[in-house]
Amino acid sequence: MLSQEIIFAGFGGQGILSAGKYLVYAGMNAGLNVSWLPSYGPEMRGGTANCSVVLSDGDIGSPIVISPDTLVVMNRPSLDKFEKNLKSKGLLILDLDIVNREPIRKDIGVIPIPAQAFAKQLGDKRIANMILLGALIFKTKIVSMEILLNTLREHGKEEFYELNRAALEIGSAFAKKL
Repeated sequence: MLSQEIIFAGFGGQGILSAGKYLVYAGMNAGLNVSWLPSYGPEMRGGTANCSVVLSDGDIGSPIVISPDTLVVMNRPSLDKFEKNLKSKGLLILDLDIVNREPIRKDIGVIPIPAQAFAKQLGDKRIANMILLGALIFKTKIVSMEILLNTLREHGKEEFYELNRAALEIGSAFAKKL
């Protein structure tokens, strides 16, 4: 059975919920069963935010992800909170420019990406979330890059499509080197 349980986590305003939502839309376009469950503090921007994403070719028993297969974190508090819950042999993707500590776990795969630096090179720091999503797509193969790009055309803002595409490709290429 094809299945992936993912937690995206960081501060509000980093695009955590958007990254999860685009992945869910791509999963739907790929014919998978999907679930997206957001959680955020009342502060919104600057407060904590995370979302649980489940993609599966079978039934989804619950939208709540307790032990994710993959964890994407964009700040240290999120790493501190969720690292212990990641499944053994799970995948941790983190923004190396913001998360200022090494993962404690040695039984997981880690992709530390300087997402802020890459986003700055692209001219928009808000695109770091898509760089991390590109790495996730490459490593998990839960949906194809083609499906995700088509999803961005369908659900994203047209004026950001090329920037999003470039960010996804950077994240994918970075993960490919590891």
